[in-house]
Amino acid sequence: MKVGAENRKKVMWAAGLGAFAIVLFAYELLSNTDAPVTAAQPTPVTAGAHPAAKRLTRSGKEKPAVETRLDPTLDLTLLAQTEQTQYSGTGRNIFVAMPEVIEKPIAPVSLPPRETGPPPPPPPPQPPAIPLKFFGFASKPGEQKKIFLSKEGDVFIAMEGDIVDRRYKIVHINPTSVEIEDVLYNNKQTIPLTQNPQG
Repeated sequence: MKVGAENRKKVMWAAGLGAFAIVLFAYELLSNTDAPVTAAQPTPVTAGAHPAAKRLTRSGKEKPAVETRLDPTLDLTLLAQTEQTQYSGTGRNIFVAMPEVIEKPIAPVSLPPRETGPPPPPPPPQPPAIPLKFFGFASKPGEQKKIFLSKEGDVFIAMEGDIVDRRYKIVHINPTSVEIEDVLYNNKQTIPLTQNPQG
């Protein structure tokens, strides 16, 4: 299939549609000029009446036009009727969404004064942890078992009943732990055997 043949078909279709549009426009124009145009004739109107003028459509049918009032003077009878109308409402204010509810003021309740005593004493401070580390022991036949303790790089050798670093008493020595008492705070703590005294 060639490209030139497709373009030729498109041009022929466009020309045909254009000719059809021109014929349709001419037909509409001629049909409007053939129909007789008649103006709506005003009829005599009494006071307060609103006659409807009629106009013709293209097909010849009558269609009501916009209502017109031929007499521009003020109708005093209609004005007098509206002046005699009195509004009798239901007693409700129409400008308020809900009726007003009058609430009685609530008397303030007076509570008896609370008896405030002295504040409770603060709880006693927790004793500090014992910073010693148990990293070994030595024993000779016939002698009491000795243990090796460390604190911040210092090494202490002690037996049961000894006081280390002027405040830690060795209470009991076990194969895997040692029980030490902080004599300043009366606090006992069990320290397990560790392999790394510096850690």
